[in-house]
Amino acid sequence: MSLTDAAVAADLVPAGLEFLERVSEEVTLPLPAAPPYYSPASCRPEHGRFDSEPEHVVDLQDPEMPAKVNAGWWRMATEYGVIDHRREFLLNVDYSDLDAVEPENAWIRVRLSGEWDLAGSGSIALRSGFGGLFTDRFVPEFSMLSLDHQAMLNTTVWGNGTISTIVIRPDRLTEHAK
Repeated sequence: MSLTDAAVAADLVPAGLEFLERVSEEVTLPLPAAPPYYSPASCRPEHGRFDSEPEHVVDLQDPEMPAKVNAGWWRMATEYGVIDHRREFLLNVDYSDLDAVEPENAWIRVRLSGEWDLAGSGSIALRSGFGGLFTDRFVPEFSMLSLDHQAMLNTTVWGNGTISTIVIRPDRLTEHAK
C-alpha cells in the first residue's frame, strides 16, 4: 500500500519541511545539455554541474556530519536559486511503503520553516539507502528542484563514504569559465 500525503507530510515535520501539495503536472528536469539517462551525479561541469566546496564534502562518520551537510545544502540551495523567496521548492519523495520493491516517486511542493534540520531529522523521505552500507546512523540523501525547474539539487552519498551537495544549473554554465 502506498503512503498517503498525510503520512509524507508528518514524516517531513522533524526536518522543518511543510508539505504543501503533490505535484500533478509534468516536471521537467534541467538536464538538456546532458546525454540521455544521465543522473545529476553523473553530469559534468559542461552540463551545468556545480559541486560543494571541499569543506562541505563530509565523511559519513564525522560527528558533525548533520551540521556540515545542512550548511553545505543551504549554501548551494540559496546560491543557485533552488529555494524561492517564499522558501519553497520541489522535493522528490518515494510514496511506496518500506517493503515495496519498486519506488513510487513523486514530486511534492514544500516550504522550509524557520527552524529546520534536513540532515539530522531522521525523515524516511530524506534517508539514504546507500548510506546504510557505511554506517547505522541516519544519512540523508535527496533530490530537489526549483519551482521554475531551472535548478536541480542533489545531496548525495558517494562510494568513498562521503556526502555532499551538487546542483545542476545549465543556465549558469559561464560560471565555470571564471
